[in-house]
Amino acid sequence: MKISQLKKKRIGVLMGGISEEREISLKTGKAILDALKAKGYKAIPIDVGRDLGRVLKSKKIDVAFLALHGRYGEDGCVQGLLEVMGIPYTGSGVKASAMAMDKATAKKVMLHHGVSTPASTVYDGKRAPRIKLPVVVKPASQGSAIGVSIVKKAAGLKKALAYAEGFGGKVLVEKFVEGRELTVAILDGRVLPTIEIRPKKGFYDFNAKYTRGMTDFIVPAPLSKSVDRKVAKEAVAAYAALGCSGAARVDVILDGKGIPYVLEVNTIPGMTSLSLFPRAAAAVGMDYPAVVEEMLKGAGLDKF
Repeated sequence: MKISQLKKKRIGVLMGGISEEREISLKTGKAILDALKAKGYKAIPIDVGRDLGRVLKSKKIDVAFLALHGRYGEDGCVQGLLEVMGIPYTGSGVKASAMAMDKATAKKVMLHHGVSTPASTVYDGKRAPRIKLPVVVKPASQGSAIGVSIVKKAAGLKKALAYAEGFGGKVLVEKFVEGRELTVAILDGRVLPTIEIRPKKGFYDFNAKYTRGMTDFIVPAPLSKSVDRKVAKEAVAAYAALGCSGAARVDVILDGKGIPYVLEVNTIPGMTSLSLFPRAAAAVGMDYPAVVEEMLKGAGLDKF
């Protein structure tokens, strides 16, 4: 659809939601809303709650721009509602969103398609997981590194499992891979420059993600061309295996031997002032409003 036609549409920016990532989603949503308005679009904010169906009906939007993070927003639930209501939306569809959000399922799918990802097991709440330390313990269906612990000694495993269980759902126990933290942004199949993430202390947890000055970001990542190609290849393979579309960000760990391992795929990447996706786009000359406009153009308007 042409830009001139899109600017006649009423666009609802869905933000907030009811997950643990509500506050980050509100920041993402406001930034997207401001960018759309600056570009001349008829955009309105919609704070997502359990009455979303009623609100959408009353707002009479033509397109939904998803700025939600976490459960009940990034996991296919809202996408399914929008499908039923016949409202086009940005990003991946129901199936891809649901699989990517469930890290245990995503890893099974990626392994089936030959994507390199660390060995893992799902904790059943009873027996200690049979996987050699050190490990990463995380809720299977949370984002923003919420509930994540790195366990290097057996004494800390029980506490880490209980902590992750507190966020509900399955708990994933994954082999810890020592290496460089990287992320690859993909926009409608186009691979943007790889970013290296260097937390100033510890790992890239919630505070390191969203506190200014706690992490250094190098873009493009200082990698050899051959290694960068390998990283991008694994990221694209993960994106394709899960059936993603639109914008997504693939987190990768690069071990000391130069082997990339995909950790997870984020189907609604953060778009705050500290977020990685707009940083990657800026490296190829796309400013923030231009990125948002490209995401909107991929909203599947021809589907409905």
